[in-house]
Amino acid sequence: MNSGGWTIAQALEALTSRRCSSEELVVDLLAAMKGIDQRISAFLSIDADGALDRARDADRRRSAGEDGRLLGIPLAVKDLIHVRGQPCGSASRILNGYMATYDATVIARLRAEGAVFLGRTNMDEFAMGSSNENSAFQMTRNPWDITRVPGGSSGGSAAAVAADEALAALGTDTGGSIRLPAAFCGCVGLKPSYGRVSRYGLTAFASSLDQAGPLTKTVADAARLMQVMAGADPLDSTSAPTPVPDYSAALTPRLDGMTLGLPKECLVDGIDPEIAAAVEKAVAVCERLGARVIDVSLPNTAHAIAVYYIIATAEASSNLARFDGIRYGARADGANDVADLYGKTRQEGFGVEVKRRIILGTYVLSSGYYDAYYLRAQKVRTLIRRDFESVFEHCQALLAPVAPSTAYRLGEKTDDPLRMYLTDVFAVPSSLAGVCALSLPCGMSSERLPVGLQIIGPAFKESHILRVGHAYEQATDWHTLRPSTGENVP
Repeated sequence: MNSGGWTIAQALEALTSRRCSSEELVVDLLAAMKGIDQRISAFLSIDADGALDRARDADRRRSAGEDGRLLGIPLAVKDLIHVRGQPCGSASRILNGYMATYDATVIARLRAEGAVFLGRTNMDEFAMGSSNENSAFQMTRNPWDITRVPGGSSGGSAAAVAADEALAALGTDTGGSIRLPAAFCGCVGLKPSYGRVSRYGLTAFASSLDQAGPLTKTVADAARLMQVMAGADPLDSTSAPTPVPDYSAALTPRLDGMTLGLPKECLVDGIDPEIAAAVEKAVAVCERLGARVIDVSLPNTAHAIAVYYIIATAEASSNLARFDGIRYGARADGANDVADLYGKTRQEGFGVEVKRRIILGTYVLSSGYYDAYYLRAQKVRTLIRRDFESVFEHCQALLAPVAPSTAYRLGEKTDDPLRMYLTDVFAVPSSLAGVCALSLPCGMSSERLPVGLQIIGPAFKESHILRVGHAYEQATDWHTLRPSTGENVP
C-alpha cells in the first residue's frame, strides 16, 4: 500500500472512504519501519501492539459512526513527551527504564481525536543538541544522506517523517529543535508561540523556551495538528488563554495584501551561498504571489546565541536537578551516602553535552556571577523581543534561512561545541522572543540536500506563517521530493 508517503489529509480521505482501515495503515507503516529504520535509526522504541490496538479501536469507532479529527491517524512522538504506558527516557541513561504513567496534554488532546501513537523517536539527550548525535543510545541518520546528521534535537521525528516511516510526528523546540531537523530532512516543522501549546507532560529543558509542535509533510497537515494541540491548559500556568483560530481556514493560494519582512541580519557573510540563493528565490516567489517584501532590521539578534546559552543552560541546571537516582530512573550502585549516590548517578547517567550545560548553567546562576551573566542576558532578551515587536508593526511575517548550512557530516562538529551552537544562529532569536516560526523546504543543494525557509510571525499569529507557508508550498514542488532511503547506504 506504501501509505508512509501519504499526508494526513490523504490518509483521512482513504480512511473515511473505506479504501483502507487504520489497522492496515499501521501494519503498512510497521512493515516499512523494519527495513528503513535499520538504516536511519529514527525510533528508540516502537509500540507495535499498542498502536495496533488503538488502530482497531479507531476502526470500530468509525464503523459505529463515531468521528474524530485524527481518527486512526498514526503519529510518532519525540522521546520527552509523555505517552501513558510508553517509555519516556529523553534519550538519556539516567531515565533508562522510566515508563510514563500519564499523557502529556498534547497527547491527551490528540488521543481524544483518535490519533494512534507508533512509538518513541530518537533525540539529543534532554533535547540538548543540534545534530541528534547526543543521544545516549543511537545515532539517527539523515534519510537524504546517511553519512549526515538529521539535525537536533527532534532529529528522530524529522527523519521518520522524511523517510515515510510516519505520516507526521511530534517534536519540541527550545532554540530550533523542530525547525532545524525539518530543514535538514526536507519536511515541515512548526514552533508555536510560547504559551500557545501546553508544556504539561514534556520533560523540561528550559521552561521559558520549550514548546511542542508538529513535524509534517505539508503545511496543511501542520495546521491540522496545531488545531488539536493548541489552547490554554489549566495544568500549565504558562499556557495562554488566547483564542485559537481556524488555522486551516487561513490557508490560501495567494498572499495579496500581506507585507513580509526580510531581516538584513539573516543573509550575511558566512551563510552557505546555496542557502542564500534558495531563500532569495523563495522571496521572489512570495512577491509573485502578491506579497510586498520590505527590508527590516533586528539589531539585537546578534547577541541571541550568547543570551540563549546563558538562559537555557541556567534553566536546565535547575530542571535537571530532579534527576538524582532517588525518585525515578536509573540509580548508581555502590554509593556510600546520599551525596555520593547523587554524584555517581549523575556521573553515570548524564552525557557529556548535558553535563557541559549543567555546569555552565550552574556557573551563571552562582553567587557573584548572577548579575553579570543571567540578569544581563534577560535584559538583552527583552531587547530582542522588542526588535521583533517593532518590525511586526510594519509586516505580518519575516522570511529568513533556518540554518547557515545544509546537513553536515556525522562527527563534523562534535569536537567543537561553539561551532555546533552556531548552527542555531537563525533559529534562536524567535525562541527568545516567544514568537512563532515555521520551517519548510525551499530548495536543494548541489549535493542534493534539502534547504529550509523560515517564516517567523508575531506571537499567537500562527495563522500568518501558515498562510505564507501554504501559499509558497502550493506554488513550488520542493515538499514533494523524497529521499531514496534504500540507495544512500555507503
